[in-house]
Parts: sequence; structure tokens; C-alpha cells
Amino acid sequence: MKNTCLAIIAGLGFIVSGFSQEISENAIGLRLGDSDGFGAEISYQRAIGANNRLEFDLGWRDGKNFDGFKLAGLYHWVWNLDGGFNWYAGPGLGFGSYSFDNYRGNSNSDSFVFIAGDIGIEYNFDFPLLLSLDFRPELGFGNSDFNNNDLDFDIALGIRYQF
Repeated sequence: MKNTCLAIIAGLGFIVSGFSQEISENAIGLRLGDSDGFGAEISYQRAIGANNRLEFDLGWRDGKNFDGFKLAGLYHWVWNLDGGFNWYAGPGLGFGSYSFDNYRGNSNSDSFVFIAGDIGIEYNFDFPLLLSLDFRPELGFGNSDFNNNDLDFDIALGIRYQF
């Protein structure tokens, strides 16, 4: 029985190692999506294992009538599909703040938090470029009209330099 358990554990270890792929230690770039009104985001990824990583995205907007920022942190599990193609998924959370002046001169400001999920596909080139396409649903919690407990969907293209 003991030998059978050891054989099963060793077999599972070989199977898991066959599906794993080394991901880049660091990647920085842009995540180009609508980001719920905050525009493009600066994106940083940090590997925390052979196929796990953290991603941090900062979006901000500064204009005549609107100022704000949004910061998201996500955990990714990364699986290899074929060659340089990977897919990834994971949970996340974030917060943001904004102030808005409408055309009548009324102003509104608020802060909010949100939980998110992320699922996407990426391609690692032979040179240090990573392209990705992801889908991120976000459920926001706040008291304002801008982010009042609603579900938003964000689709974005990521372009990152790996180092």
C-alpha cells in the first residue's frame, strides 16, 4: 500500500511538472482597455512561482472635469497551452477614488472598493515581449453614482516588456 501511494504521488508530480512552464520573473507595460472610465493602466507582473504571479494595475485620469485613480491587484495561475501560448485566471481586488464636476457646477467625489476576477490568454515571444488579451469582471462597492454596487466588464489588450 505504501509503495502504491508513493507511485501515485510520483506520477502526479511528473504530470504537473509536464504542464508547468516558467513565466517571466517581471513584466511591465500597459493594459489597454476601458478600465471603467479610467483609461489605460500601467501594469506590472511579478512571478511568485513557476506558474503563479501577482499583477498590479494602476489607471488614472486627469482632466478639466474629472480626476481619479483606480488600483487593482490580482493573483494569477498560469497554464501552458502550446509553445509560447498560456492562459491564466485568478481573483483580485482593488480600490479607487475620483472627483467629478458636472456642467452645472456641482461636484461629487467618492472612494470605492471592488472585487474582480481575471481570465485571459497570452503569448510569450522569443524576445522579451508579452501580449495578452483578458476579460475582467469587477463588482464595485461604494455609495456614489459612479460605482454603486454594480458589475462591470472590462476587456483589455496587454503589452508588456519582460525582464
